[in-house]
Amino acid sequence: MPSGTLGQSAPSAVTYTTVYTVPASKVATFNVNFVNRSPQFPCTVRLAVCASSTPGNSEFIEYDCAIQPNSVLERTGIVATAGKLVVVYVSLANVSVNIYGFEEAA
Repeated sequence: MPSGTLGQSAPSAVTYTTVYTVPASKVATFNVNFVNRSPQFPCTVRLAVCASSTPGNSEFIEYDCAIQPNSVLERTGIVATAGKLVVVYVSLANVSVNIYGFEEAA
């Protein structure tokens, strides 16, 4: 059962980015951490657990959530089934995204 860091990214601004995909025959339980590394500018972030790299409206679990400079947003206890993608969108390029948790057999 893999555990620890499942995905990391410093995504480009205003682009949907897939950070993690749950492997076949697995269920993943994980946390997602957004860090705004900018010392000056707030940013907004979106987070979706979805079936494709372009989220549908019903797949967002955060949408344009504001993060102040040098601050963090963390979502915990997310569970996703095989084939689901964790997709993020950030308004600034100064954001780090980390996904950590564990995978187990479905």
